[in-house]
Amino acid sequence: MTRTNIAEALQHPRRSLGDRHRSQSEKYVSLALDQRGEVIADRAVNLEWGEQSARQAVLYDFTNPDNWVALVRVKSLLGDSAGIRAVLEDLFTVLGRKPEHIAQLENVDFLSNGTILLGASLEADPLDADKWWKMVSQSDGMLEEFSERMGSLDLSDRRANVLFSRRIERMRDSGHEEEFLMLSRLILAQRPSNHEAWTSLGRMHERRREYSDAWLCYDQAQSFFPGKPVRDEFRSRMEREIDGSKNTAWNPPGISQRIDFLMKMEEMASLDNGEIIQEADEKESLDPLDIIHQLISEERISEAFFKSRRLASEGVDGAMEMYEKLREMMGE
Repeated sequence: MTRTNIAEALQHPRRSLGDRHRSQSEKYVSLALDQRGEVIADRAVNLEWGEQSARQAVLYDFTNPDNWVALVRVKSLLGDSAGIRAVLEDLFTVLGRKPEHIAQLENVDFLSNGTILLGASLEADPLDADKWWKMVSQSDGMLEEFSERMGSLDLSDRRANVLFSRRIERMRDSGHEEEFLMLSRLILAQRPSNHEAWTSLGRMHERRREYSDAWLCYDQAQSFFPGKPVRDEFRSRMEREIDGSKNTAWNPPGISQRIDFLMKMEEMASLDNGEIIQEADEKESLDPLDIIHQLISEERISEAFFKSRRLASEGVDGAMEMYEKLREMMGE
């Protein structure tokens, strides 16, 4: 399996593998305990094996709360306070790194309260998209609050981006199309390599007969996952729909539309107004590629990505090479 395929496999949950590793972890843990639940000294090595299996369970399926519970349990049995904190921090990364969640980790006895804190976090913010939607849709004002708060969350983590993509799909399926369109762009601005989110957004635009926007989304999706030619398939559909009998070709959006689209995504990806960027744009004192290097040095990778592709569309020398490097970087 190539590095790209491995990254792809780990980006999207594999429930069967997660369940298998969790079951294996539970077996190792049971071998280490007596009937009272106490650790048998000469069998303690089973806890270490159980921990490894539990870590694999979370790795393969971070959307199953049982996997997180299994990992914290075995770390508690090992007396690994720092490890429990690390697990909770990782969970909060998946949940968008909400400031109030991180604040909960201060001055906590993790061996005594780690399991309780984990359970409370999973209950308040379910990892299962269907369970989350049921909770949100049945609470007055909770959906509006969620939409407003998404702008303050860090969704750059691969898993967080996937989790929130699945959440807003539930919104879309329940008729909240405008919110879905807005939040999809927010998600993709933070992690442009989420090809499934690009495809989902493209399908929404296609259904609404917004064909130029659909093509631009499919183009982004296929650039990150060439093995699924959604852009080419869309073009074939358009050519058949418009006038297949006369072989009338459908024309994708022009350069100006692509540039406008990329500029909007670039603005959404921006962490702030960027005084250095503004000064460069107004005074034209910096080479455009220098601006991209500056963004990269500040770890504003998504913004650099969209800027490089926009500059490539405008024909700036060296921009396409920079775009390809950033695309590979984000894919990894």
